[in-house]
Amino acid sequence: MAKAQKTVSIRLEADDYNFLSSLAEAGREDFSTAVRDLIARGRVLLALDRYREGKASLSKAAEVAGVSVSEMMDLLAQHGIPSDLRVEDYRESLRTLREVW
Repeated sequence: MAKAQKTVSIRLEADDYNFLSSLAEAGREDFSTAVRDLIARGRVLLALDRYREGKASLSKAAEVAGVSVSEMMDLLAQHGIPSDLRVEDYRESLRTLREVW
């Protein structure tokens, strides 16, 4: 099922606009796709930072990143961040499992 999309208009500094334009050109994609990709990557980095700093549980970090808990665990491993599973994470996984089944 496709996610609902919203159209947004934002103001950018000229150098940010030029950066995004060159990013899109280098990736041979349109400007909007480049912005969406950058946002997705930023969400992952923000989630990793919050988890590393202890400001987010595993499930909250996964939510911020827009990925599943298991994908978040893989991301943590890929970035050399030890995962510290907490009781809250285990309970959240069980709730999610119940929703899926």
